[in-house]
Parts: sequence; structure tokens; C-alpha cells
Amino acid sequence: MTGDGISVGPWVIPESELEERFDTYGGPGGQHANKTETAVTLLFRVEESSLPDDIRTKLLSRLGSPVEVTVSETRSQWRNREIARERLVERLESALVDPKPRKKTRPSKSAREERLSEKRARSELKKSRRRPEDD
Repeated sequence: MTGDGISVGPWVIPESELEERFDTYGGPGGQHANKTETAVTLLFRVEESSLPDDIRTKLLSRLGSPVEVTVSETRSQWRNREIARERLVERLESALVDPKPRKKTRPSKSAREERLSEKRARSELKKSRRRPEDD
């Protein structure tokens, strides 16, 4: 995080593109929690951001817009703002990581044979529990 915005990979999102809302939090803290606005909701509108088009498209498809992070863990508004920014960076960076392509695999011959022999054994066990058939 920089003084003029937050860093996501090699890009910097300026403070002007982040929207913050504050609210009271009814957790522990007595009167303090009831009268001070310490809960923070951080909003980042991806479609209106200054990020490159390909990055913006990837974020929109994976996270949607807007990306919203709400934090009310501490009694300090300042600390909740820091946590919200950290979580926003984590969400954006994890959305930018491309998933590894799945490698198609097949069960080995011995695994297939073992599965079939277990099925036969189970079938025999169930047959042995049936009533004898009348011929």
C-alpha cells in the first residue's frame, strides 16, 4: 500500500477509485461501539477503474463489480480501514492468478481391477443376506 493508493501486482489503484463507508458496529465496546462509526466498508468499482482493459475484464468475470470488503473486527476505525485495504488487495491478487489447467488422468489397470473385485465381493455379500429362492 502506498500513500496515494493500493498496489495490486505492478499496478496502483488510486485512492480516488476507492469508496469508503463507515457505520456503527454493535459488538463489544458498550457506548463506544454505539456512538462511533468504526466498521468500514471499502468499495472498488472495477468497471470504472484505471486498470488495463485485460486486467479489468479478468476481474469483472471473476469477482464482478463492485468488489466490496466490510471489516468490523476492531474498535479502531483506522485499523479496520487498514485491514479492509489488505483484504481488498488479497481478493484482487487471488482473482488475477490463473488456475492451473486440469490434467486428464485415468485409473491404472490394477485400480480398475481392484474396484471391480470389491464390487463383486459386495454383491456376493448382499446376495448371501437374501432369502433363499424357491425353485
